Amino acid sequence: MKSRQRGISFIGLLFVGGVLACAGVIGAQVAPTLIEYQAISKAVKKAKEGSTVAEVRAIFDKAADVDNIKSISGKDLDVGKQGDAVIVSFSYTKEIPLAGPAYLLLKYSGSSK
Repeated sequence: MKSRQRGISFIGLLFVGGVLACAGVIGAQVAPTLIEYQAISKAVKKAKEGSTVAEVRAIFDKAADVDNIKSISGKDLDVGKQGDAVIVSFSYTKEIPLAGPAYLLLKYSGSSK
């Protein structure tokens, strides 16, 4: 009796390895933007403690200097009030070049609610 062979061929292994390598490269480029987004969210939550728009932006800029935030600054924040609470919101985009004219566009937004 012949036993039937099972498994992946060498070409299949190369294809799967290539796909995983591409996903790893893209993941390595996306990870710093996610870390920066978390730092921005943390700085916005600190900034909502300010009572005026200028104070909110100054608090954010100080936190941005500490956390090395380069994507947005205090002037890019939308500051408003909802009742007695200060609401600070933000949105920005990041472009990651992939190959030639292809880019990965990431849109981030959040608020201090």
